Amino acid sequence: MKTHNTKRNILIIDDDRIFCDTARDYLTSETMEVFTANTGSDGLAICSQRRMEIVLLDQKLPDMEGVSLCPSILKQNDQTKIIFVTAYPSFDNAVEAIKVGAYDYLSKPFELEALDIAIEKASRTLELERIEQFQSYKDDKEGEETILIRGQEGLAETLKLVDLAAAVDATVLVTGETGTGKNVIAKSIHYRSPSKGKAFININCAAFPENLIEAELFGCEKGAFTGAVTARKGIFELAEGGTLFLDEIGAMPLHLQSKLLSVLEDKQIRRIGGGSIRPVNARIIAASNADLEDDVKNKTFRNDLYYRLSVIRIHIPPLRNRLQDVPELCDFFIRKTAKDREATLSDSELSRLMEYEWPGNVRELKNVIERSLIIQKGAVLRPSDFLKVRTSSFPASSPPAENDIISLEEIEKDYIIQALRKFSGNYTRTSRALGISLSTLKRKFKRYNLAHTESTQATSSK
Repeated sequence: MKTHNTKRNILIIDDDRIFCDTARDYLTSETMEVFTANTGSDGLAICSQRRMEIVLLDQKLPDMEGVSLCPSILKQNDQTKIIFVTAYPSFDNAVEAIKVGAYDYLSKPFELEALDIAIEKASRTLELERIEQFQSYKDDKEGEETILIRGQEGLAETLKLVDLAAAVDATVLVTGETGTGKNVIAKSIHYRSPSKGKAFININCAAFPENLIEAELFGCEKGAFTGAVTARKGIFELAEGGTLFLDEIGAMPLHLQSKLLSVLEDKQIRRIGGGSIRPVNARIIAASNADLEDDVKNKTFRNDLYYRLSVIRIHIPPLRNRLQDVPELCDFFIRKTAKDREATLSDSELSRLMEYEWPGNVRELKNVIERSLIIQKGAVLRPSDFLKVRTSSFPASSPPAENDIISLEEIEKDYIIQALRKFSGNYTRTSRALGISLSTLKRKFKRYNLAHTESTQATSSK
């Protein structure tokens, strides 16, 4: 008996008790649970109580015909694979079985190995359907994520280019600081394009060692290098018909930049260690948080590749330049993370968040919202408690006078005092909330001469 990759529930509906017992004994294993029924009504009752993935269904049953039972089984679980089993095979019977939803057809008598093959084939189909459904669900969720950028006033010009890029099959270069959402922009282009039903594959060029990224991009043949024990497709082949998002493109080694340019021009690749040319058809979106024009001047990035990638160039402004989008972003992250929990931000809290400069951009905002939901109790959140520095008390357009500027040391000292009081002198909770180690917190207390006075005040306030 072959092993199966996934636990399966199998039901045998047949009035031949010897056949039921023999097949059950043969199929039962650690990865397969087998049930039996000798009438159609008993079989349908089992299907209503347990999720059956594969059903062996006899055509002739004491109380009904198998073809009349098939729709009722599928009504319980439309993914069930029904294998008709009959001692009276005919072409008409086979056609009728397929019409009512049968997956396969076996004629008695048959070898148990033939039954095993039919079960294996049905199991493999179930697994492929599960993967396809998961990918579809994943695509739907990632498509929903792109809603985040719609309607943001500060991204109006950016969104015009996103819509333009989605309508054509040109290469796109997305630029912007770390944390601005370059991957969300790339997904938005993909899920608004004609290839939205195809793969969207994201690779960070800075995340791979130089000796591995080539195999990741172009694939390899068996034995091409140490460790290449099998032939493997690269992401250009895996992204066929879809979109390949090359994040941190500036980190790609120069010798691979020339190969990438060749792929963009010729639409074909050669696997490492292979001799044959393989056509590829994937839309390329690249992104960088570095200034590629400076890299071109410094000869660390090819100018011909730069111009080939930036047919459409989309720049995402930092969050500090579009603070009007902060309320909408907060609302999105709260709804996405809080789920059924009631959570909101006060007007004064929103004002504090809109006075902050957000050096970590949208990613930092998402982080403090999520931390606030995890750590803080109650319906009104205070994510500003987790900001790196205190928000300014003056408008960004009106810089303070020299004597109004507070030193960073004073800001840190004051913030530590506030945090300690908030947690009633509990050093461990305070250090965790501040995102520093307990030993670092104690060193700062000693540095600012807080160790005695603040711990005494905090204790007395308990």
